[in-house]
Amino acid sequence: MTENLPISRALNAGLRRALETNDRVLLMGEDIGPLGGVFRVTEGLQKDFGPRRVIDSPLAESGIVGTAIGLAMSGFRPVLEIQFDGFVFPAFDQITSQLAKLTNRHEGALRMPVVIRIPYGGHIGAVEHHQESPEAYFTHTPGLRVVSPSNANDAYWMIQQAIDSPDPVVFFEPKAKYWQKGEVDTEAPALPLHASRIVRRGTDVTLVGHGAMVTTLLQAAALAESEGTSCEVIDLRSLSPVDYGPLLDSVRRTGRMVYAQEAPGFTSLGSEVAATVMEKAFFALEAPVLRVSGFDVPFPPAKLEGTYLPDADRILEAVDRSLAY
Repeated sequence: MTENLPISRALNAGLRRALETNDRVLLMGEDIGPLGGVFRVTEGLQKDFGPRRVIDSPLAESGIVGTAIGLAMSGFRPVLEIQFDGFVFPAFDQITSQLAKLTNRHEGALRMPVVIRIPYGGHIGAVEHHQESPEAYFTHTPGLRVVSPSNANDAYWMIQQAIDSPDPVVFFEPKAKYWQKGEVDTEAPALPLHASRIVRRGTDVTLVGHGAMVTTLLQAAALAESEGTSCEVIDLRSLSPVDYGPLLDSVRRTGRMVYAQEAPGFTSLGSEVAATVMEKAFFALEAPVLRVSGFDVPFPPAKLEGTYLPDADRILEAVDRSLAY
């Protein structure tokens, strides 16, 4: 069975199915109850499952995560919503010092099945702390799994797979794409949680990204095709661990790669992917791996986000530079 859903409703349906399937699943977060969250992702869930399973929490991110750690120790599977990307930092110590370390600290005897949902990224015209891309902080932290869907079908299945994981999962949701519709197959997942995927075939340059950037990469690939350049587009999907197989196979065929992200470029996920591809596919490369990213400055006021965030033109400029080698 397939349905045409925006990403926000696909996430809602995935959360609903998880709540129905496992009575140990709980949702926690600020304003997620009657309001349904700022982006209405949890709309209707407290009404149907009650306030003991869909819990409106105090405005205290550290307390939300700390409480979830205790619940996980007691056999529950908490799913937390951080209202905006920049609000995760009050909980950073709980996530990186405790949640990420507890399983290793107990030599594998204690699992931490906690999912932390974070709406992230720009293109919504918001103010400071509402448009950031902090994924590198968490991919750098051993003990955390980090993923980001780019479409409705992945959103529906990946949230359920994350909830089923025995390990903590940081689940980055591209908020600018919450209303982007797509076909959702509710019968079976297309891929495992930590698999990357080729979303467009090409022969000349490999374009790689995650989350909202995948749509921009597809736009760039379509424009490049009109100019005679064939671009392959890969959706990373899992940011930690990274599934390098499809990336390396693609680069060995095209000889070129461009990685695009909204986050600043210095010591970022794009840095790690570029370094790994150059280590493992060096002799196949016809040009260095190039990166297109946000600039290494704090996220600017909304009127400047169009300059700060990578667009199809900046990606095409990198494609041209790659082909010029």
